[in-house]
Amino acid sequence: MLSLRPITEMIGTEVSGIDLAGPISARDFDRMYAAWLDTTILLFRRQSITPQQQIDFSRRFGELLVYTRSENALPGHPEVLVLSNLARDGKPMGSPASGRYWHTDGHYLKCPPAASLLYGAEVPPSGGDTWFANMQAAYEALAAETKVRIDGRQIIISRVKSRPYNYPNKPAVTPEERAAWPDMPQPLVRTHPKTGRKALYVGGNVPWNVVGMAETESDALITDLQAFATQPRFVYVHRWQAGDASCGTTAVRCTAQVACGSCRSATLTSGSTRRRMPT
Repeated sequence: MLSLRPITEMIGTEVSGIDLAGPISARDFDRMYAAWLDTTILLFRRQSITPQQQIDFSRRFGELLVYTRSENALPGHPEVLVLSNLARDGKPMGSPASGRYWHTDGHYLKCPPAASLLYGAEVPPSGGDTWFANMQAAYEALAAETKVRIDGRQIIISRVKSRPYNYPNKPAVTPEERAAWPDMPQPLVRTHPKTGRKALYVGGNVPWNVVGMAETESDALITDLQAFATQPRFVYVHRWQAGDASCGTTAVRCTAQVACGSCRSATLTSGSTRRRMPT
């Protein structure tokens, strides 16, 4: 029987009594979907799913997006991104260093994904935690004058600007990468299309530029908002067990996330909410 339990007062719902590998009734999915909208994260323990089953369940939330580097995709399943520091035949099995900083999946896309489903296939005995921050709760806790200051503003998400912050050991951005990575304007505050709730859209540790604002003022504002949104009261730290699956709202940026080191092997699918798949 489906059971839903709050993880913290501010963020997340742990789901039990559901097998992601099997059929899920429309009624049970509707209850999970409502909890996902309300608390921004769903956590499933002790799952055993194939890549195709992960894809099938992800499609219940919407169309899947394939937007990451193809060499990190699971062979035969381009919808699945592999996050792993393991190697096979001397070659990396996936992306070994993704997400080791606060971020929001796909925020550099014109239409970012609405959700990401992360499945822990193999986890280390320690480390590899994922931190989730509820950006809706953070926005709602802002002072009224701050909300007035930021509502209606846009920020520029720049993969070029983010490189030294997120990957300081990588070489400088090449001219080819600059051409392939256009800056993307995004709302500083996003409104959820289904619930109407507002969320901060400042995931990351990069002082994104606020359109129409002086750089010094913009840097200070974004840095302050990022620090505010990642206070412990808005954050859930997930310590992985093999078979865990987490589904976080990302496209409207209701959650931001950061992963610590010692990852072994996990898979990720991301989707939009342009349509909701029937059962």
